[in-house]
Order: sequence, then C-alpha cells, then structure tokens
Amino acid sequence: MILSTCGLKCDECEFYNKTCAGCRNVKGATFWAIEMMPDKVCPLYDCAVNRKGYNDCGDCAELPCETFLQMKDPAISDEEHQRMLTVRIDLLRAGKN
Repeated sequence: MILSTCGLKCDECEFYNKTCAGCRNVKGATFWAIEMMPDKVCPLYDCAVNRKGYNDCGDCAELPCETFLQMKDPAISDEEHQRMLTVRIDLLRAGKN
C-alpha cells in the first residue's frame, strides 16, 4: 500500500501513475494542486511536511485539523467524505502505534 501524506491510498487512485505520481514524489505539487491551489502545493502536504517537518498528517497531534476536515473532493457526497476521513485517519494513526 502506498499512502499519501493525508492518508489516501495512492495505489488505489485512478490518477496514480497517470496524471499523478503521488504527493511524496512531487513534493505536494500534485496535478490538482497545481491547477487549484494558489501556492500550487497541496495545503495538507505543505503543512505536515514543509512547515512542520512531519512524514505525514498522522504525526500531528492536531489530526484531524480544520484543513484536513475541509479538503473535500467535490465529486463525493458529504456522507462519503465523512466516511473517507475516518478511514484516512485510521490509516495514518495505524502506522504510529
């Protein structure tokens, strides 16, 4: 399993190895961040890795922070977003125990 900084499973993503090489490989400058974010970097990667020096969001005592909760794929429902947040947090914390 290849886990992103925010707990997404890269190797299960339809974009992985097509339009995305994974946030770790592109230092947070994923295709969607380049298109949509003012700084051209995923805010979660920027916070966890660039600013705090963590390996991923799972190292942060503030998980889930407001940014983590608000970063929602517009193509999914609020219910699916909440379910996915739980899965991602569990995956990130599992590696820390």
